[in-house]
Amino acid sequence: MTPYIQVVTTAPDRASAEQIADRLLEARLAACVQISPCTSRYHWQGAIEQAEEVVCTVKSRRDLFAEVCRVIRSLHPYEVPEILATPVVDGAAAYLDWMERELRPAKED
Repeated sequence: MTPYIQVVTTAPDRASAEQIADRLLEARLAACVQISPCTSRYHWQGAIEQAEEVVCTVKSRRDLFAEVCRVIRSLHPYEVPEILATPVVDGAAAYLDWMERELRPAKED
């Protein structure tokens, strides 16, 4: 398994998603953020809801996850934003090398 993760969050609109993406990229907490429209159906406060949302898929590293979460929560308009990380089990070497160059350097132990 690699040290890389994909973090997913949804936002209510493209402007919110772009603000989150820009902040993560500026801080070098993400090498890439993909922004895509979606329709979400979910339980909220006792009812089944539906909303048009925007998905942000953040390419990052496991040791940066706490900071990624902090940035997302600080900018996110939702009371309970989705923030889920999935490990990257493997990937193309050239892409993983590119990610490593674009992310904040890992702290030495």
